[in-house]
Amino acid sequence: MENFGMSMLWFWVCYFIVTIVGILHTVFNIYVLHMKPMDKNGMGEGYEKTKPWHPLYNIILFSLFGWLYMHGFQNPTIQEALITGALWAGICIVFDLFGWVIIKHPWSLNFKGFYIDYQPWITLIYIAIFAGPIVGYLLKYLKGNI
Repeated sequence: MENFGMSMLWFWVCYFIVTIVGILHTVFNIYVLHMKPMDKNGMGEGYEKTKPWHPLYNIILFSLFGWLYMHGFQNPTIQEALITGALWAGICIVFDLFGWVIIKHPWSLNFKGFYIDYQPWITLIYIAIFAGPIVGYLLKYLKGNI
């Protein structure tokens, strides 16, 4: 990996933004669309209705931030994009385990709730995160060759 520091900067900024977008979408559903909020039985309708949108937030935002990262290179390579995508997806998988399963908070889930019941969305999210730098590379490559 050619520039680990910049890769981590773009990854964490994007991760934070994706998380905020998901929270704001849930809040919008509850307060504007009057969907049921979280209760003792689950995350609530307001959150549940956002799930199909989660991969979309991720592919758009991680592709944008992948492009920003790749844009920092004079001549980025597909190998750099693949390594970055694998690193970003790997970090996200481990961080999500701690941030959404192990560390308990009002929005945390158990292992089954996060990795089984959240299917196919969580798998699509991780694929989108892996693909983000690759899409970013392709966008930079296409722009430079048009």
